[in-house]
Amino acid sequence: MSYLEYTVRSVPTGWRKVFHMNWPLTILLVAIASVGFLMLYAVAGGSFQPWAEPQMKRFAVGMVAMFAIAMVPIWFWRNVAGVAYLGSLLLLLMVELFGSVGMGAQRWIDLGFMRLQPSELTKIAMVMMLAAYYDWLPANRTSHPFWVLVPLVIILVPTALVLRQPDLGTAILLLTAGGGMMFLAGVHWGYFAAVIAAVTGLVAAVFESRGTSWQLLKDYQYRRIDVFLDPDLDPLGAGYHITQSKIALGSGGWAGRGFMQGTQTRLNFLPEKHTDFIFTTLAEEFGFVGGVSILVLYLLIILFCIHTALATRDRFASLNTLGIAITFFLFFAVNMSMVMGLAPVVGVPLPMVSYGGSAMLVLLAAFGLVQSAHIHRPRQK
Repeated sequence: MSYLEYTVRSVPTGWRKVFHMNWPLTILLVAIASVGFLMLYAVAGGSFQPWAEPQMKRFAVGMVAMFAIAMVPIWFWRNVAGVAYLGSLLLLLMVELFGSVGMGAQRWIDLGFMRLQPSELTKIAMVMMLAAYYDWLPANRTSHPFWVLVPLVIILVPTALVLRQPDLGTAILLLTAGGGMMFLAGVHWGYFAAVIAAVTGLVAAVFESRGTSWQLLKDYQYRRIDVFLDPDLDPLGAGYHITQSKIALGSGGWAGRGFMQGTQTRLNFLPEKHTDFIFTTLAEEFGFVGGVSILVLYLLIILFCIHTALATRDRFASLNTLGIAITFFLFFAVNMSMVMGLAPVVGVPLPMVSYGGSAMLVLLAAFGLVQSAHIHRPRQK
């Protein structure tokens, strides 16, 4: 027995769990959040107000929550998955009835000290529910049509409620993450092939119907598609955001213009520079090197999640960890694609970097579940 192993086993059980945490993952989360603090300080013109300081406070609260969740055995979180899922649906219904409106959407519940966005909670609650469902379901029933219908309902109910807000970005994340969970659980590939074929056929029909008597979309909706494919068609209107984003990305070059030296950011050409388009700010100031560096940090987090999922023998812990990894991947993949013009602008923040309390707290709570799976996995005696 090494001196480190002897030291760990000699401390009380509660403190021993702290030693067993995935500390590299924790350090990566702190590093990415620190990049976010730095960028929020920069976009405010060299001030911790109004974004960086509140974000730091939320991160501190989130880290406490992550540690607390990590100390609780993973079986407990499996047992409360249904309660968490139903609670998230109830909060979505409360948004429908009492939610506050901002930027043309009704997505938040005003708690006084902060505005809670229940759709962020739903992303993790849905993953927990699907993981608990497939942990309960025998493997030989996974692809049976009836048992495939149940997870579809679990996915589609919150997706429909989120679409009513409207929040297309979160709805896409829910559908994609849910589909990814079903695939990882072992649902037959034929179901996914059928869905892909149906979506492909629908997209083809939408384009083929343009200008005909059976046109499937309104003219203004086709106009939005045209502007997405070519923002120069309306550079001062619908294409303004992505046009300015591309200018900022290109001006950063290889090594960037320097900290707080980005012209698009400082002159306020870049919209939503502290939330959805903060990656563009980072790329303008730190260039290609800065953009790739943050991407590497994100990918390392995904790898640590996969390692934890493979190391545990608990099906719920494994599927839940992989589901959180998928959700986290979709966050930064969709955001980066969006600001580079590879995907429509759908309002998905850059995880741990963009300003936002609900997203920050929920992500850290989710990584608390990953830490719980890591701490309570089987270990050699």
